[in-house]
Amino acid sequence: MLGVARSSSFNLSDIHADIWHADALGTPAMQVYPTGDAALDAQLPGGGWPVGAMTEILQAAGVHSEWRLLLPALMATKQAVLLVGPPHLPFAPALAAQGLTVQRLLSISTTLASQRLWATEQALRCAEVDAVLLWLPPGVKDAVRTDQLRRLQIAAAEHQKLLFVMRPDSVQDEASPAVLRVWVGPKLSSQEDGLKVQVRKRRGPPMATPLALRARAPRLGLLLAAARNHALDRATARI
Repeated sequence: MLGVARSSSFNLSDIHADIWHADALGTPAMQVYPTGDAALDAQLPGGGWPVGAMTEILQAAGVHSEWRLLLPALMATKQAVLLVGPPHLPFAPALAAQGLTVQRLLSISTTLASQRLWATEQALRCAEVDAVLLWLPPGVKDAVRTDQLRRLQIAAAEHQKLLFVMRPDSVQDEASPAVLRVWVGPKLSSQEDGLKVQVRKRRGPPMATPLALRARAPRLGLLLAAARNHALDRATARI
């Protein structure tokens, strides 16, 4: 019986660089946009939010931290940003102060998940749109199927768009075609102005420890502080 010779000198470093090692973060060839947080970028394959892929942002009911995470990437885009089913319209002056003008924002409002999904898919095929943000909260009136989400992933990949889908964290154990899933919630400690962020799905090893991020981007914090100081100065001047 013929035996197979085994090499005793095998080393992982001998594997071609294009082959992904499961114990390391993937380095996809797709374009990415930095998140604005070096610590979070270090946990994402490629170092940022992927273009041409679906990213899910999972949050508990009543938590809306998506703008804190996504605004730096949206500011770096050039064309329209479409909001599909946002729970609240963003405060345009605050976004404009950070570089995202209201003229680039479009919004679609409907209570049906099927209509939100259809509008999102059509927008991903539109050349004038760079990014789509879709909200699918528990209160939408019809169920969301995996095949519908897969269509969005395919459309984002085909047309090379940024796609973010906000979903409740109650679905985190369900299968999803999303390339990236990120859970975000308030940091429950004595420290104010904090967020806890954990990558739940990525091309790479599991993320063992959640990240602690500031709830406000540094630039927004400076703008709010300046506005607060200006208001105090005006109040003092009237005394």
